[in-house]
Amino acid sequence: METKSIYRLIPSFSASYGTGWKVMTDNFLRLFLVILLLGVMAIPLSIKGNFNLDDFDIFDRIGNGAFSPDELFRFGALGIAAGILGLIALMYALLVMPVFRFGAKMMFLEAVRKQTPDFDNLISGFRKNYLNIVLANLLVAALIGIGIVCLIIPGIIIACRLVFTPYLVMDRGLDPIKAAEESWRLTRGHGWTIFLMGLMTFFICIAGLICLFFGVFISVMWIKSAFASLYHSVLIEKGMYEAEAA
Repeated sequence: METKSIYRLIPSFSASYGTGWKVMTDNFLRLFLVILLLGVMAIPLSIKGNFNLDDFDIFDRIGNGAFSPDELFRFGALGIAAGILGLIALMYALLVMPVFRFGAKMMFLEAVRKQTPDFDNLISGFRKNYLNIVLANLLVAALIGIGIVCLIIPGIIIACRLVFTPYLVMDRGLDPIKAAEESWRLTRGHGWTIFLMGLMTFFICIAGLICLFFGVFISVMWIKSAFASLYHSVLIEKGMYEAEAA
């Protein structure tokens, strides 16, 4: 019979990362597969073309009148193709990837709640709650971007206060505005904890890189487990979720 650790569900820096590590080890294979699938789904966003104007000596040749009509047509076709591919990549990033990322967060939350992470969460957003997921992702990104433009610090504050928005969309089924407002309310008093946890992710990822390829997966799994633990701990603290009796 499978037994799992008793999780310390306290909304603090040490408890969240400590619980996150236990959650990761208790559900290692499932969560590892989740991160692996996210990596595969992100491959289209990491592909870059090798199109370079310098390869064609275009400016020199224009000055010398050395362009033939056929070369001009091919160059124009390449430019159009590059623009179309860029547009497709943008639409993929805005309309497809958020569904997988939000679904993955829900799987990590299920693991924190000692439920079996359901892989259907990765695609369930396409069948239900799709518009809320896409709009919530766009809203958070826009608000953080505006905050960063305003001297960076407001962007960091907004990122910390809206960190629970994806969980609230998936877990509570809230619309983007209500999810952002509720995240702002829930994170009140936990801003520094979230900031320190976010800062810690840098050092965890560096450690993962030092451990080469596999270490990166461990780092990402641990970080996502920790933040899911923090969200669940805050819900318990606010009386929005009944804690399991130890």
